[in-house]
This record gives sequence, structure tokens and C-alpha cells, in this order.
Amino acid sequence: MIRKLMHPLKNNHGNGYPLAVAITLILVMIFTGISEYFRLMIVAQGVRDALQDAVISTVVENYDDVYHGVREGYSGGYQPIAEDFEESIDYGDIYDKIDNILGLSVENGYHIKRASDTTEIQFRIWNLNVDIENAPLATADRAGDRFKIDSTIELSVPVSFGGKLLPPMRIKVKNSAGYTPKF
Repeated sequence: MIRKLMHPLKNNHGNGYPLAVAITLILVMIFTGISEYFRLMIVAQGVRDALQDAVISTVVENYDDVYHGVREGYSGGYQPIAEDFEESIDYGDIYDKIDNILGLSVENGYHIKRASDTTEIQFRIWNLNVDIENAPLATADRAGDRFKIDSTIELSVPVSFGGKLLPPMRIKVKNSAGYTPKF
């Protein structure tokens, strides 16, 4: 079987050219498919990193409130009020931070990244969900009880292959960041 396939390539009569062209086209198609896959993964990684940066900066903004708890033996965002503690959390503007990091514009409830030379959409994000979990007051200093922010966002990236637009890749990007006292 392999000898029959190799025979046109060794033949000097010109019969090997169609097979060589077919192999080249197949390799080009495989390469473009792999390139599109890597493009999608790079966009998803970039959005995840931007979300992580925005969430971490929100955690850092809560440092001043979390510090009171650490100083008093807790690791949550609480303010001392008279004889008790009151929960105190800064929520920040995560969408604004992501927009600044990625250079997004807001259109119809979506945060969209467009190619600079065309009006083509590179990706869009929406449905940001942020869950701020304050550490419980007066815990026994357990490692799982800490000030933590969990976040998710929807990502849609257009997919094209062979010059045709395919259904977009839609994924939910998840992230988590927390404050752990060092001392």
C-alpha cells in the first residue's frame, strides 16, 4: 500500500504533482486549524489575566479594612465600632479596571474589543459575577477562612476557519483571589 503511494512521487512522468499539492494543502489546513486554536487560547488567557489583575487590585483596595481584623487577631474586613466589629468591604469597579487593561469599549451591555484597523470584533465579555467572601469573625485561625473574592465572566470569541465564520467560542472564565495575613 505504501509502495503504491510512493510510486507516483518517484515517477518522473509528472504524476506525483497532484499528490504533492494535496499533501501541501492538507498540511496548510492543519496548520491554520492549530493556529486558530492557539489564537483562541491566547485570547482566553489574556482575559483571565486581566480579570485576575482587576480582582487582585480590588483585594488590595480592601487591605486597609482587612488590616484592622489582622491586628485584632482576625483576617476579615471589619472596622472596630465601639465594643464590636462591623463588616467593611470595598467593592471597587472591576469592569472599569478590565476595560482599562484590555482597551475595551462598552456597547449594548457588552464590553467589546475591536481590531484597530477594522470594525471586526476580536472578543466580547459580559455577565461579570463577583462574590466577596469576608472571613468570619473570631475564627480559630483556620487557613480556609480568609478574605476572598471569586469572580466569573462570560467570554465570546469569533471563530473562523477557511475564510468562513463559525459559531463563536463561548466560555466562562473563573478567577479567585484572597488576602492571607503573613503574620
